[in-house]
Amino acid sequence: MGLFENTLFLICFMILAIFHSCDAQNSPQDYLAVHNNARAQVRVGPMSWDGALATKAQRYANSRRGDCNLIHSGSGENLAKGSGDFTGRSASELWVAEKPNYNYDTNKCASGKVCGHYTQVVWRTSVQLGCGRARCNNGRWFICCNYAPSGNIVGRRPY
Repeated sequence: MGLFENTLFLICFMILAIFHSCDAQNSPQDYLAVHNNARAQVRVGPMSWDGALATKAQRYANSRRGDCNLIHSGSGENLAKGSGDFTGRSASELWVAEKPNYNYDTNKCASGKVCGHYTQVVWRTSVQLGCGRARCNNGRWFICCNYAPSGNIVGRRPY
């Protein structure tokens, strides 16, 4: 290979690496790994990826691009927004980080704390997951995950 071919190869390789890193930690496997790890900790079976739920989640994430507000549109979903390189993995980890706020004995969140994202992640009967991620006009990221069947049913325990 000549100097031109080597240079062209290096440029192509760098471009591919950049595009690959843009998708890093946003694949279905990345979302599922965090969810299924949290579920295994409480002895709940794994979830699987659902393309129709992902399409619905992506549509909703795209619809929030203009304002990036976390407006809850229904049960069976988790929403998050963040700046910088906010990934699907980091959103899922944020939801799982609510675990200490959940009291299984009372089936409630600790006073003044949020835990509903976590309980949806580990909801025993929610076995399918689909997520979407969109860049908002203000530069932040908006992430939506949909679950089926929906969880967080009032009066019921997640597991």
